[in-house]
Amino acid sequence: VDNPPVRRVAIFGGTHGNELSGVFLVKHWQENGAEIQRTGVEVKPFLTNPRAVEKCTRYIDCDLNRVFDPDNLGRTVVEDIPYEVRRAQEINHIFGPKGSDDAYDLIFDLHNTTSNMGGTLILENSRDDFTIQMFHYIKNALAPERCPVLLIEHPSLKYATTRSVAKHPVGKYEK
Repeated sequence: VDNPPVRRVAIFGGTHGNELSGVFLVKHWQENGAEIQRTGVEVKPFLTNPRAVEKCTRYIDCDLNRVFDPDNLGRTVVEDIPYEVRRAQEINHIFGPKGSDDAYDLIFDLHNTTSNMGGTLILENSRDDFTIQMFHYIKNALAPERCPVLLIEHPSLKYATTRSVAKHPVGKYEK
């Protein structure tokens, strides 16, 4: 399959405001971006849920990682709209729109977990040849360290995660 080159990559941290590894990395790269920049590729570190990060809580009104569905993304902005729904619309505007040719090529969404799963990559689509090859490369680069890949694909679900805005969504969980 001949895919167009990846030109725009976003690295998300703070989707859940109490998961601090991604927050620290994003803030570091916002100040020291040279270490993630590559010729011909735009890499944008981005703090996804700054209010939740400020309060060090998972979310303010609702889980940001569950509201990137058409209903919420198309919702009229009114005064009482949940903060995370409004934030999802902003993120979709910056990095999408979701499902369009203009969407970012790749989004890495960095998370923490209390599960004993170590560093784990999350794959949402087993037919995404680019992401599968990238995961293969990452696993080989980390060898002999373990780096499991968790496939969360479901035939009748459309994912509403922050990373689902990109053409190639990648979740990364770290204990």
